Amino acid sequence: MPDDHRPETRAIRGQLNRTQYREHSSPLFLTSSFTFESAGAMADTFAGHGEGIIYSRYNNPSVDELVAKVCAMEGMEAGFATASGMSAVFASLAALVEQGDHIVATRAVFGSTHQILTQILPRWGISHTYVETDDPAGWAAAVRPETKLFVTETPSNPGLQLVDLELAGQFCREHGLLFVVDNCFATPYLQRPGDYGADLVTHSATKWMDGQGRVLGGLLVGSQEVMERVIFFCRHTGPAMSPFNAWVISKSLETLHVRMEAHCRSALDLALWLQQQEAVAAVHYPFLPSHPQYALAQRQMKAGGGIVTFELRGGAAGATRVLDSALLCTRSSNLGDTRTILTHPATTTHSKLSITERAAVGITDGLLRMSVGLESVEDIKVDLLRGLV
Repeated sequence: MPDDHRPETRAIRGQLNRTQYREHSSPLFLTSSFTFESAGAMADTFAGHGEGIIYSRYNNPSVDELVAKVCAMEGMEAGFATASGMSAVFASLAALVEQGDHIVATRAVFGSTHQILTQILPRWGISHTYVETDDPAGWAAAVRPETKLFVTETPSNPGLQLVDLELAGQFCREHGLLFVVDNCFATPYLQRPGDYGADLVTHSATKWMDGQGRVLGGLLVGSQEVMERVIFFCRHTGPAMSPFNAWVISKSLETLHVRMEAHCRSALDLALWLQQQEAVAAVHYPFLPSHPQYALAQRQMKAGGGIVTFELRGGAAGATRVLDSALLCTRSSNLGDTRTILTHPATTTHSKLSITERAAVGITDGLLRMSVGLESVEDIKVDLLRGLV
């Protein structure tokens, strides 16, 4: 396929695997292993010289097609697909650091990412320092001789805080750090961190990439040099995505741009509407003019994404009332679905953080995260109004 096609075209036309039957839709290669025509061919492949496929833990035609699509959409050179988003996040860290190394990370990260940084990596002598998303001077002050990575997610989960990707890319180049970005909330359709110098980009493909709450998956894409280390780590530790899940997500990417445009349009509508509700104390959405980083969002994102967070004046009781009153919106910890989902981060996704840690990233007891689906916006408003009293 020509390299000058736009990302949405590449997502639809990026079919790698057409058999002798010349099927129009990509086939599913549901096999654990592959055969070889001769002993020599098998030996050459294991030695890295042949073109055969060894084992689906290493690669698989269905998985390869998904990886190639995401690389094309993100403008990256190589990638690996994992069994879940968190296995991708873990691999993005563990593959690139060793005992004694140090990581600088923005404080507003997903709850499980926080657990990896604070509870798991320290067991192996890997330390970290948290910095604020909008404080480049603080980033520089946190760098040590042993610092190897700068890790961030933008927009953040759940507070929708942004990191200036251009500044972050410059910062990493100046300090010789690898730049790792969790791009899950934005997707490659809305934002491409690689354009700003990111060395590695991660995704929970479970979310918007699948978009229908069906399968788990994670993606890592980056420069060839960085991905060689990540691929080695993943091939030998085994977090590989299943061929079936890869096939499902690859097909879903064909509609990602259409879905994200609709999610973003509805999310902005709902954010503006929520601002007018007496029971709502604050609304957070990158493309709201009231967002403190609105100008930055306009500069580095195509649209604001499908997540809206809002704080209830009634605190935890107000949030519980909205959750329990909902008949259409789903109570779940997931996001990125065709169905609108409400989540209370303080008691679910970020419940393992201390009260102080939650307060530092803006997670109050009254905060709700809404993953805006594809239902009628008016029906979602009616459903929310049941609890906004």
